[in-house]
Amino acid sequence: MINPMNLTDKRILVTGASSGIGRETSILLSKLGAHVIMIARRLPQLEETFTNLEGTDHKYYSYDLSDTNGIDEYIQKVISENGKLDGFVHSAGVDSSRPLKMLKPDYVDEVMRINFYSFIEIVRCITKKGNFNEGMSIVGVSSIASLQGNQSKTVYCASKAAMDAAVRCMAKELSSKKIRVNTVMPSLIKTPIFDTFLDQGLDSEDAKNVMARQYLGVGETIDVANTIAFLLSNASKFVTGTSIAVDGGRLSS
Repeated sequence: MINPMNLTDKRILVTGASSGIGRETSILLSKLGAHVIMIARRLPQLEETFTNLEGTDHKYYSYDLSDTNGIDEYIQKVISENGKLDGFVHSAGVDSSRPLKMLKPDYVDEVMRINFYSFIEIVRCITKKGNFNEGMSIVGVSSIASLQGNQSKTVYCASKAAMDAAVRCMAKELSSKKIRVNTVMPSLIKTPIFDTFLDQGLDSEDAKNVMARQYLGVGETIDVANTIAFLLSNASKFVTGTSIAVDGGRLSS
C-alpha cells in the first residue's frame, strides 16, 4: 500500500520537542520513518520524548532559543553532526497573557524572541547552501490567535501573526531553492496551555464562548501533528506560503 506521508530516512529538525505539539510531532515523525533531531530547553522532558521515539538515528539537543545570537553557531553544529535537513518544525513557543498597560519593551522582546525571532533565525541558517536537501519543507506552529484578538493577548497574537506573514514572504523567496514554507494554526488543543485555560474555569463566559465556537470540541496534539506531517511530506508538494487552521471549526463559527 502506498503511504503518501512516508518520511523514511528524512532528517527533520523539531524545536519545542519536550512537550505538547512538539513532542507529539516528534513521535509521529519517527513512526513515519524520519530521523528526528530535537531541540528544547528542558533536558529531562526532552529525554522523555526521546525514549518514546520509534526507529533509530534520532538525536536531541538542549538549547534555550531565547538566545537568538547563538542560534547560527548551534545550528551549524547540529547539521555538521547529523547531515543536511529535509524538514524543520518550529513548535517552540511561550504563551503570553498580559494587559496592555504592562507591556514594557523588555517583555515584548522576550516573547517575540522565542515565538518569532528564533523561527526566522533558524530558517535563515538552515536554508544556507549545504544545509538542506532539495524539497525541504518548513512548518511553523502558529495559532488561530493570529486572526482572532482577545484582551491581554496582544503580544502572543502579534507573534503568531508575524510568523504567518513571514512564511508568505519566505515561501516565495525560497521557492527557487525548492523549499516550501507553511504554518499550522491550532485552536484550543490539550496541551499545557489548555491546562491554563482550565484553571480560568470552564464556567466563565469566555470559556463558554470559546467552547461554543469550537464545535468539534477540544483537539488532541495528534490532530496538529498529523497536519504537520502532511506538510512535511510529498503529499503536500504543491502547498506553500499558506496557513492551515486546525481549529475544530472555530474560525467558521
